[in-house]
Amino acid sequence: MIAEKCRRKILLAGALAALSGAALFARAPGYRLARARANLGSALLSEKGTFRILVNGRQMGKEQFEIKPEGVNWVAHGSSEVQTSEGTARISGTLKLHADGTPAHYEWSTEGNKKASASINFDGLTATMDVHLEGAKPYTQALTFSASPIVVLDNNLYHHYAILARLYDREKKGTQTFSVLVPQELTPGAITVDSLGIEEVNGKKLEELTAKTQDLEVHLYLDNGRLIRIAAPSNGAEIIRD
Repeated sequence: MIAEKCRRKILLAGALAALSGAALFARAPGYRLARARANLGSALLSEKGTFRILVNGRQMGKEQFEIKPEGVNWVAHGSSEVQTSEGTARISGTLKLHADGTPAHYEWSTEGNKKASASINFDGLTATMDVHLEGAKPYTQALTFSASPIVVLDNNLYHHYAILARLYDREKKGTQTFSVLVPQELTPGAITVDSLGIEEVNGKKLEELTAKTQDLEVHLYLDNGRLIRIAAPSNGAEIIRD
């Protein structure tokens, strides 16, 4: 991952680790989950590409990803290489999704200064994680979220924001809240997404969404539904699609 200070500031996912998770551990009635799934519909988009990770204009890494249908469901895979103060870190993640975009299973691994991996199963409002950290005994941890929809936003895997952008309900509009899991941080949290409408960027009309936690805001720019840029103006971070 990017040097610790930059990584904490750049990644909206990483920033979620600072949020209080207290509100996420009360179980919501089952009908809320069914209703949320019905509202999401089938919003995902088949695509693949590459993101460049920049800090103050300097390239710090790159991610390759693909999102595609798998039977009636979907699978999203990404792999990143990021320069850190301790060398190159390699991160890989595979996310399996139900047809409505809700997570079913996620696996991630990272190699660099240390190795780590985890396998996560989602069942309604519960995520059960089997975690393997180099030099430590494997363990299992369960988290229960208070509300759906739930999204996965992992560190240095920016195609997850493409999924988040597709799950924003454009018919409903307005500010929408998602429960979120940051797997590499083993951290639950919440994120709000809102639309700023159509903006002209370098002569091109793009849809702009904002994604916010209590201490960080990023802007997502989409071209006909495809995420092409993520910007965090407060700290000079940009994720740009090739």
